[in-house]
Amino acid sequence: MSDELPVAIVRTRAERRRRISLIWAVPLITACVAAWLGWDTLSKRGPLITIRFDSASGLRINQSRIRLRDVELGVVEQLTLSPDHDHVIVTARMTREARPLLTDKAEFWVVKARFFAGSLTGLETLVSGSYIQLESAGDGGKPATDFVGLEDPPVLHSSVPGHTFRLKAPRVGSLNPGSPIFFRDLTVGEVLGWDLGEMANDVTIHAFVRAPYDRYVHEKTNFWNASGASIQLGGNGLRLQLESLRALVLGGIAFETPDKAQDSPVAEGNHEFALYPDRDAADTASYDRTLRFISYFKGSVAGLSAGAPVTLHGLRIGAVTNVALSYDPAADEVKVAVRYDVEPDRIVTLNLPGDDNLDKVMVDLVHRGLRIRLESANLVTGAKQLALDIVAGAPEAAYDKQGDAYVLTPLDAGQGDITAAAGALIARLQSIPFEQIGDNLNKTLSGASGTINDPKLRHAIAALSETLNATQTLMANVNKGADPLLRRLPGIAAELEGTVKHANQLVGSLDDSQGGSQFGRDMNRMLAQLSDAARSVRILADMLSRHPEALIRGRDEQEVR
Repeated sequence: MSDELPVAIVRTRAERRRRISLIWAVPLITACVAAWLGWDTLSKRGPLITIRFDSASGLRINQSRIRLRDVELGVVEQLTLSPDHDHVIVTARMTREARPLLTDKAEFWVVKARFFAGSLTGLETLVSGSYIQLESAGDGGKPATDFVGLEDPPVLHSSVPGHTFRLKAPRVGSLNPGSPIFFRDLTVGEVLGWDLGEMANDVTIHAFVRAPYDRYVHEKTNFWNASGASIQLGGNGLRLQLESLRALVLGGIAFETPDKAQDSPVAEGNHEFALYPDRDAADTASYDRTLRFISYFKGSVAGLSAGAPVTLHGLRIGAVTNVALSYDPAADEVKVAVRYDVEPDRIVTLNLPGDDNLDKVMVDLVHRGLRIRLESANLVTGAKQLALDIVAGAPEAAYDKQGDAYVLTPLDAGQGDITAAAGALIARLQSIPFEQIGDNLNKTLSGASGTINDPKLRHAIAALSETLNATQTLMANVNKGADPLLRRLPGIAAELEGTVKHANQLVGSLDDSQGGSQFGRDMNRMLAQLSDAARSVRILADMLSRHPEALIRGRDEQEVR
């Protein structure tokens, strides 16, 4: 064990001042960290921008973010009203990474929960609140810090390889951003949106077709609206056609290239096409040549509308383009002017000439009986169509042409028109005076009822019944007593003849004694009468022996003779 004791070291005050305590390192480090954070914040801090919106729906100060592809590029710092109080000025601090994107081509809009492309997008905004979406136009443009926000999302852009085409249509219909595009029943793209600047005349729809299907879009490809479902009632029954359930809800577009246009060049991006309302209209547009016609109908054309088919022998060769009323001052009457187009290329191997030679052919066809007729297309719906045909023996019609349209004289509906036949039958049925017949029948039944229920008739029937009963009794009695009487008649006749004989003998003796006295003459007359009576009894007996029923019916003149 060591006996050494600890030695105390005594330092002077000067020596104690020269030593620094470690406790002072904490605030020093804190200051360095704060300085570094401040420098980092300032180094990442971008410019301050302003965005003008119609309203600040869903935006919150220091909460609402500005995003691009779900990356935060800024935050809303202030919300104020514009000097005219018509708009909201949003002041936002952007990050340094956002500086190259802030050009005069940048677009801003507020993202909200909405039904888009078949799903509910922006659902997170129900919890976190709305945010501002930034869409950059890429390279180019001048730097800017003041912007005007969009109230609706702009036309989308796809980063998937493919091409975007522009479709012209008179109306959007049921199409939506995200509506599918079909090719041979396959989904090959989607609708990105539409332009609002040219809506005074038509709508330009941006349709994106992804690769490799974009190479099937040629310059003469036909696009048509495939939205909803198509229901047709024809000779094969009820037919339901739809592209897909998604197209039924969101709408859709389909395209196809006609066989004769397969050699046309492949369409480049932003190539412009017409969007037809349905496939029939798209097929019609594939024919290069169209003949225009007009016909004036004097009667009703109910059920005929634009788009109705024009047929030849039951097959479609054209369509009605317009139905309108027209006043004819020469005839002082109102007619229905129906305009329709015919595609002659639908008739195989039919080669019609052009220009003036075509007019000569049309004159010949009209003289040969080329006419148009209104007929029923569907008995259930009442739809009508036009039937073009050459009618032998048709009434003469003058050839005429109005502008570029040929005038065809219409014929009355024929027997082949079911609706016309049904109408004629109904007209005949309506001509029958059912009401008058009903009144007469009611009167007849009423009179018959009064006659049958007349007390006099009932009494007469009762009296007739009694008479028949009495007749039956009489006939029974006659049958019982007639037979003995008939057996006695021949004896009576013989006795009468014997009496006449004796009387004749007596008269002969009296004649000898009395001569021509009055008594003799009276006796002669009595004998003559007795002789007639005996002869009558004999005749009666002979007749009754052969026809005893003569007692009831009377004698038969022919039998007597």
